[in-house]
Amino acid sequence: MVTINFRAADGTLRTVEAEPGSTVMEAAIQSKVPGITAECGGACACATCHVYVDADWFERLPKAEPMEEDMLDFASDLRKTSRLSCQIKVAPELDGLTVETPARQG
Repeated sequence: MVTINFRAADGTLRTVEAEPGSTVMEAAIQSKVPGITAECGGACACATCHVYVDADWFERLPKAEPMEEDMLDFASDLRKTSRLSCQIKVAPELDGLTVETPARQG
């Protein structure tokens, strides 16, 4: 299992365990993490699983594909470290990944 830390906009930290091969979004939904609604179910067809990747982790992730970059245009309050959690695959090297959920989605 891989540990993922979700920090809410208010600073509350929640740590969950995720299966390698799943996505950060799937881990959030399975663990009922507030702030991730994932209306499209992970099809990269909305931006309701938008997260801010902790700066220490951002460069370690694979670059966003063009489809994800296009969908991020629909996210609120974009930052340099914005990603869609449905597009971040859980892997052992991401153990300890920290992401922040925005104050609002969409």
